[in-house]
Amino acid sequence: MRKIVVSAWMSVDGVFDADTMPQWFFPFDSIGRQQYITEGIMQCDAILFGRTTYEMLASFWPYQTNDEMGPASKLNSVAKYVVSSKLKKAEWNNTKIINENFVEEIKKLKQIKGTEIQIEGSATLVQSLMKADLIDEFHFLVHPIIAGTGKRFFKDGMQTAGLKLVNTKTIDKGVIVLYYETIKY
Repeated sequence: MRKIVVSAWMSVDGVFDADTMPQWFFPFDSIGRQQYITEGIMQCDAILFGRTTYEMLASFWPYQTNDEMGPASKLNSVAKYVVSSKLKKAEWNNTKIINENFVEEIKKLKQIKGTEIQIEGSATLVQSLMKADLIDEFHFLVHPIIAGTGKRFFKDGMQTAGLKLVNTKTIDKGVIVLYYETIKY
């Protein structure tokens, strides 16, 4: 059975939205951070998106013809699934839309032979899958800044049964990665 791994990039106070990335993400760029992001993507055998994250990434990555800007060949070839009731057509190669019974469909995806289904960002989708107890791991790329304002990854009132810290990694410029497994009861 494949596991579902959430990969989220954020500030110390949990801000993750693309509109505020110039303040909390871009100033902390480094070769080490780029390598971490690429290695994470290379580990998965499928990627799951919410519509907003899918549309943002699908506007850029399909037009990358080499890996100069990151893991383009992997992102363009891997199986991709986007959960959306609004999206009618997915132009990005190897993308399927899940528009009904998404929890049941994702349970089926977990049963397919493989290693890891990675969720990039997609906080609304993650919150729904947390309620269904389908998340196996969280990998948080935390940037050493308090953004103060912006969209936060977790909404007030969201909770899990618990998380177990299984690893940490320090990257250049004070960026850290926190690796958590969800505690299943």
